[in-house]
Amino acid sequence: MSAKVDDLNANADRSFFGHPAGLSTLFMTEMWERFSYYGLRPLLVLFMSTALLNGGFGFERPQASAIVGIYAASVYLASLPGGWVADRWLGLRRSIQFGAFLITMGHLCIGLSGFVSGKVTFFVGLILIVLGTGMLKPNISAIVGDLYPGGGARRDAGFSIFYMGINTGSLLGQLVTGFLGENYGFHWGFGAAGVGMLFGFLWFTFRAQPTLGEIGKEPTRDPDPAKQASRENNVKLLVAGIFIAIAVVVLLAAAGVITLDPQVVGKYYAYVLALIVIAYFAYVFVFGGLNFDEKKRIIVIAILSFAALIFWAAFEQAPTSLQLFAKDFTQREFFGMEVPATWFQSINSLFIIIFAPIFAWLWVWLGNRNINI
Repeated sequence: MSAKVDDLNANADRSFFGHPAGLSTLFMTEMWERFSYYGLRPLLVLFMSTALLNGGFGFERPQASAIVGIYAASVYLASLPGGWVADRWLGLRRSIQFGAFLITMGHLCIGLSGFVSGKVTFFVGLILIVLGTGMLKPNISAIVGDLYPGGGARRDAGFSIFYMGINTGSLLGQLVTGFLGENYGFHWGFGAAGVGMLFGFLWFTFRAQPTLGEIGKEPTRDPDPAKQASRENNVKLLVAGIFIAIAVVVLLAAAGVITLDPQVVGKYYAYVLALIVIAYFAYVFVFGGLNFDEKKRIIVIAILSFAALIFWAAFEQAPTSLQLFAKDFTQREFFGMEVPATWFQSINSLFIIIFAPIFAWLWVWLGNRNINI
């Protein structure tokens, strides 16, 4: 059977714009999660660098930028253990739900930081968002792929629609929280981001089973029950160790026993991540048992990874240096209204929303004509 026919048979459900109903659940969940993440992100550096008398933390700008950088890097890094936990222990669905719950609690902490324990509550909130995003982000994308077991052009189109949901949430989040945060107070913006994540958590909680059925409910199990139990115990020990280590560091920092300089932490964090990446590629290349052609592919992957690293390093200047530039050096008067500096962050999402439906249609059109590009 051809891949095209297999794709059509495997995806008879076309209730969501010609795609499985489960895509609507994942679309809305991810849209609200990105609403919260991108709604919060541009406010962070502005909030932390604003004077105490004006409702901020009064940090120096380099310190505030370093904290945002550590936060962003940790969000990406957390996806690795998050996917591992889902594969070996919780399964995709429970990982997503647990992640959404952690993110919601994180936003609650940040929202309450204006009233309870200030900085401690705020940074606990950021940590919870990092952990929750690591559990949710890689696994919700994996379920999108599982909706199309036959692969094909419709899966490509499904991912394009899903990606449009990501950017719809990003666009709306930055417009709403930016307006509230810069005009009525930062915690109004933080609160709006938290409400968005709560919507996403509730949507997934009540819509997952009716629309996804058995997809993503169970982890990848070892046929040997003893080995499976051992795998799960190892994951549980690792997760417990991570939570204990984080709790100890937070308590020591809150008590003033240790002092963390975000610029120093950020510098060494970057060094450690770079060494891990280099060591990984070196290990695979030397000890991976690869033949000559496979080693050439590893070299290509390493080069592309380095290029991606440069791109994302530049892209992640958006919530820090570019955000501050927009605030300080941009003419923001428009028909008598001062445009919030955070709104500049939404332009990227706007263009993706415009072009995503076009490419979703294009993949199907090319697939129907057996054109591969």
